[in-house]
Formats: sequence, C-alpha cells, structure tokens
Amino acid sequence: MRIASLILTAFAVITSAQPILNGTNGTYIGPENGHLVIVGGNLKSDSIWERIISLAGGPDAPIVVIPTAGGEPTYSANFSSAESLRRLGAKNVTVLHTYNPTVADTDEFIAPLLEAKGIFFGGGRQWRLVDAYAGTKTEKAFQAVLDRGGVISGSSAGASIQASFLARGDTADNQVIIGDHTVGFGYLKNAAVDQHVLVRNRQFDLFNVTRAYPEILGVGIDEDTALIVHQNEAEVFGSTYVLIYDGKFWSREGSELKNPPAEKFYFLKSGDKYDLGTRQVIVTNSTGGGDDY
Repeated sequence: MRIASLILTAFAVITSAQPILNGTNGTYIGPENGHLVIVGGNLKSDSIWERIISLAGGPDAPIVVIPTAGGEPTYSANFSSAESLRRLGAKNVTVLHTYNPTVADTDEFIAPLLEAKGIFFGGGRQWRLVDAYAGTKTEKAFQAVLDRGGVISGSSAGASIQASFLARGDTADNQVIIGDHTVGFGYLKNAAVDQHVLVRNRQFDLFNVTRAYPEILGVGIDEDTALIVHQNEAEVFGSTYVLIYDGKFWSREGSELKNPPAEKFYFLKSGDKYDLGTRQVIVTNSTGGGDDY
C-alpha cells in the first residue's frame, strides 16, 4: 500500500507540473464552428476590423468587447476597440468587464453574451482574463459564441488567450514566456501564441515553450497581422508575417539548399494558409516561388 501511495503521489507531482491544455473538441485544432481572428497587437488596419465584423455576421451582429486584460479600474462603452468597430459599421457593440470571477459567474453578467455573434479581447496582460473568467459562466458563454458559428477575436493579450497554452502569462513580468499562468481558453488547441513578435525581437522566445513542450505548436504573430482560423485551416491576413514553430522548415523558393539551425521557424505572409492538423503549409500556385531574384 505504501509503494502504491508513493507512486500515486509522484504521478500527481509530475502531472501537476504540466499545463492543462483547454479545448474539448478532438476533431480539429481550431473551432469546428465559427472562426478565430488572432491579431499580433497594434491593430490598425481597417481590413482586419472589417473581417471581424463580417465573420460575426455583418453590421447588425451583436459583438461584445472584453477590455479586462488592460488592467484599468473601469471601462466605458467608448473603449477604443468598441469605437473602432462602430466606426466601421458595427451597430450593436457592448463593452463587458469585471475582474471579479464571482460576478463573471452570474446570469446577469453574461446576458450580453447569450446573443453575441462576436467577441473581441483587448490587449494588456493575458493572465487578467484567466483570473476573471476561467471556470465561470462567462468562459462557457465565450465558447458558446463559437459553437453557434460566431467569431472570437483579440489582439496582443487577446491573441495569446485564445491558445490552449498561455504564453507570457506571468503576473510579475511579461518577459517570462512560461509563467505562473500557463492555461489559456483553448480555442486553438495544443498551441501557444506569441504577439508583437518581429517589432519586439521576440522571434526566438517561443523556443522556450517548444523545448519544454515539444508537442505544442508555436505561433508567433507580428503587429497589425492576423491569423484567421476555422477548423484546421489557418490563413494569414494583414500587413506583415506569422511565424510557425512546428519543428520543420519551409520556404516558398524551396528548402533543399537551405541550411537552417536545429531549432527552426519560418515565415508566412498574407494569403498563405497552413493546415493545423497535418502541420504543413497549404501550397497553392500563389504560395510557391517564382523566378524573381
């Protein structure tokens, strides 16, 4: 009995050290219904905002903006992300916020989410979203938006929270990429999302995650650029690049003569597509290389 008890204790210690990866749908890496719009921060392009509105169902679709990651004491209906959506034609935008998980677990608080067709998570510190909403009726209501075919979107912290592994979730310092919060909301399963990647020279940081958890797909998204996900298809949309950390290397001009290092990543540009299930670039005529030098 003592040996069995020691084995169980050791197993509990080992498993408790691993991040629990949210997401219950085993068929797809992304949402079976609906879309994700994962933005790498500093969202300026009207085209990305317009894509969010379109995927939500158009100008009349109810969209809920969650500014909680920002850390301000209160937020008004005129929060900047809500104003951007309204400026581009969204007619039914609600700002919803609390830091109190007890409040987030009430029917009264989640009422605006029950009919929502879109959600936008603002930037800041992603652990604040976990502390406020994880395990509450609000988190379930977020998921329900996807389940009925809506869109979940977010920028910066609002990008990282969408993955199952929460990168930069440390309460003390956002430079710690594996911090004291490692579980995101899991709309993109078995993955970690980093943001502001090229602007802040973060392109090597996700190796800390993939070394510790080799099964996790690393996705780095630069500013004003989105990865749009439905089921297993991910498309780059925006002004710069998405970086993929899947243990392989890919180049649109071919990889045979390349000499990448042991730890690899590669770039995808706007219009490129990636299969999250097979972890391969979806090669089309527009993806392949040309004769330009």
